[in-house]
Amino acid sequence: MWPSFKGLSHLAFLAWPVNAGMDGLGLGLILHHKSLGKVFDVRCMHIPVQDRTPFEELVTWVEKTLRAEHSSSPKKPIYLVGDSFGGSLALAVAARNPDIDLVVILSNPATSFGRSQLQPLLPLLKALPNELQITVPYLLSLVMGDPVKLAAVDVNREVPPTQYFEQLAGNLTALLPRLSGLADIIPKETMLWKLKLLKDGAAYANSRLHAIKAEVLLLASGKDNMLPSRVEAWRLSNSLQNCKVKYFKDNGHTILLEDGINLLTIIKGTSKYRRSRNHDYVRDFIPPSTSEFKQAVEGNGVLRNATGPVLLSTMDDGKIVRGLAGVPNEGPVILVGYHMLLGIELAPLVEEFLREKKIMVRGMAHPTLFSSQFSENKEFSFNDYLRIYGALPVYPSNLFKLLKTKSHVLLYPGGAREALHRKGEEYKLFWPEQPEFVRMAARFGATIVPFGVVGEDDLVELVLDYDDMMKIPFLSDRIRSDNEKYESFNIRAGMSGEVANQVFYPPGLLPKVPGRLYYLFGKPIQTKGKEEMLKDREKAQELYLQIKSEVETSMSYLLIKRNEDPYRGVINRTIYRALRAPMDPIPTFEP
Repeated sequence: MWPSFKGLSHLAFLAWPVNAGMDGLGLGLILHHKSLGKVFDVRCMHIPVQDRTPFEELVTWVEKTLRAEHSSSPKKPIYLVGDSFGGSLALAVAARNPDIDLVVILSNPATSFGRSQLQPLLPLLKALPNELQITVPYLLSLVMGDPVKLAAVDVNREVPPTQYFEQLAGNLTALLPRLSGLADIIPKETMLWKLKLLKDGAAYANSRLHAIKAEVLLLASGKDNMLPSRVEAWRLSNSLQNCKVKYFKDNGHTILLEDGINLLTIIKGTSKYRRSRNHDYVRDFIPPSTSEFKQAVEGNGVLRNATGPVLLSTMDDGKIVRGLAGVPNEGPVILVGYHMLLGIELAPLVEEFLREKKIMVRGMAHPTLFSSQFSENKEFSFNDYLRIYGALPVYPSNLFKLLKTKSHVLLYPGGAREALHRKGEEYKLFWPEQPEFVRMAARFGATIVPFGVVGEDDLVELVLDYDDMMKIPFLSDRIRSDNEKYESFNIRAGMSGEVANQVFYPPGLLPKVPGRLYYLFGKPIQTKGKEEMLKDREKAQELYLQIKSEVETSMSYLLIKRNEDPYRGVINRTIYRALRAPMDPIPTFEP
């Protein structure tokens, strides 16, 4: 049977999780169907305990249902989520249907069953007396997953530590009777049949890997005691045509049932969510959920406390106020400003727009950050968070789509050259000579808000820059080699001036006792009614230079005014938090 969890009616495609693990009940989907159901029409495969359908017949059955859905919506992708044994089943279906647009998501697939750690125990299981059948679930529990992560799924992390551990202990205790119940759900005969299915499924899928054209996302656990999932992930990534691996080093075999894992977040972070043949960074973007935002706020806590960000904005009458009241709520809006070293200013800026104005700022980033050469395989990388929080490659087509959808766009004309500047170049703009974004802003009547940000010199000292590193033989060779890989992503290639020097390198930084970050968003500049700039390049250039000048003026203002801030240093801010107002904003200078 295929129980359906209906998603939003206007969503463009269906998800078909083939989530038949060893239990055959689709339990791996329990923690995820609610979030997935918001964007997918979710179906879950259930294999009854008494069922003895051979593997190839299961493949045919799934295939028949899948083809029926494809025929009704041939331009929409179909998602297959395969957990353990379901991974072999999903791969087998994909191999037999190369003409269907499939996105296959595998969780510790059982294609490695022939090399499983359980192989020496299988003869013992067959010879096990019926009287000892009740011990099997307890033995399997030792290899299925981390019991602490399983028990921590619904524990409230915001309660005091004593209550947290009480709830955790209660959940762990509650797991024991559930394990004994599995002996009734999965009797010995059923267990032996499922082991045969695992063997047949692995052999069938492995013999057809070459025929799979589907897009594959593979989740591999580092502490899988049932299957050699980490090694299998790299084998499959080399055997499949289009496979991306995400490695979860601290999770066990039952990763989808463990705390801290959100399948929809992983899909979003790897840009696997799409409504048509190709992923569209604008149309396919799903805003962060409340839980994702909460997780990010917790993760950025150290940076936020260390930098104590102060955000100021300018009202229409020119008055500077604390907060973002001066930034328009209605888009399209382009925030144009200075890019700090390594983009230190990004996280506090995006977080505050979400917190204060409930606005998702779409940051335009260097295309290299979205390339396969720059991606990481660990569970949640910096690149994943960029995608989850709306970043997209800085291409004209993407800016066009964002403005058309009345979005708030974060744009850095100085790009990588500013974010990876040299010694003595802090707060210096490296903008192109041509007004790249002004004419497009005028086309859509967008509001342009120039902004300046200062404070990097109060946080870190740049001790080794690009020029220094190019004098060190082994470092210079590595930098040249890496940048040759990224050359095709250089959006400034062919330009004149220093902005064309988009070289990637890892700057050597020395931390300081933290100061404070200060942002000033200038007076909004309206382009509505200025369509003449679409044809008049001189007027477009004039506005461009005005925007650049206001960014520089904002930084000059902040550099002077921060000297009046009694809470510029982290020590004074910490004392204020401890003695006065733990939750209220920390004061700053009077604008």
